[in-house]
Amino acid sequence: MKRFSLLDLSPIPEGGTAADALASSAALAQAAEVAGYHRFWLAEHHNFPGIASAATALVIGHVAAATRSIRVGAGGIMLPNHAPLVVAEQFGTLATLHPGRIDLGLGRAPGTDMETARALRRHMAPEDSFPNDVVELIEYLEDGPESAPVRAIPGQGTNVPVWLLGSSLYGAQLAAYLGLPYAFASHFAPAMLEEALETYRATFRPSEHLSEPYAMMAAGLFAAESDAEAAYLRSSHLLGFARLRMGKPGKLPRPTEDPGAGIPAPVLAQAEQALSVSAVGGSATIRVQFAALIERYRPDELMVTGMIHDPAARIRSFEIGAEVLRALQEG
Repeated sequence: MKRFSLLDLSPIPEGGTAADALASSAALAQAAEVAGYHRFWLAEHHNFPGIASAATALVIGHVAAATRSIRVGAGGIMLPNHAPLVVAEQFGTLATLHPGRIDLGLGRAPGTDMETARALRRHMAPEDSFPNDVVELIEYLEDGPESAPVRAIPGQGTNVPVWLLGSSLYGAQLAAYLGLPYAFASHFAPAMLEEALETYRATFRPSEHLSEPYAMMAAGLFAAESDAEAAYLRSSHLLGFARLRMGKPGKLPRPTEDPGAGIPAPVLAQAEQALSVSAVGGSATIRVQFAALIERYRPDELMVTGMIHDPAARIRSFEIGAEVLRALQEG
């Protein structure tokens, strides 16, 4: 593991507002910068009552302005929702304002339900244009002739690093074919993690962007002074995820001693499985869990995430995580 980073969904807690969530994201990014995280990514979700990062490029700008050195980016932008030129202009502007600090991760899923996807796209095309859209977007960000009929301004020449994200073999294959860094969403969809990383590494083709494969995996992190407290803090994330699976999305629940209350056992089991790539506990416990994940999957970079209701407890969780990951990295 060469680096460790942080993914934030800008959760809106029960009893709080979107303004609270966005302020908490900036505060968390500042703490992450001090703690030694390499990057701070935000993700595009739409029509979710508990997530405030829908206008992802704007939130990235908000976080970048509140920090000094940590890389800030998207994990990710759901490209089918947008014209490649618009994304290139947005991230070209961010890179112009914050040079050398902006990342652009691209996903193929809508990041929402189909009705909201239709509202975003207006016209749903039957063909899969994602590979072509990725290439088009990268071309807008590269150095190009001033005579080009369409240019991203700002954008052209910023060479914002582009990542491909995924939770299946599709993204792994495309990232390998294009010679791009790859990030797997194992924090909520771990089933194909091992196979996807193997596929990406085995089929990677060097490119002008990357000479050798660079793979990131994501994992949940819920750390506290004791294992019991960490499990209690995690209950908000587990309960919120289970409610989402039941078609009842809402604000991030308050923690509870019994997250299974009112949740059908099969749904709770599915949620536990989906969130199984996680480290939960005090320092000693999460060190063992992270060490096992790193040894098994050999990620070049580990990105941690975790929605905790109390902003102060969330910051402390990631501080503990950084201490453990730095020790593992050095050791």
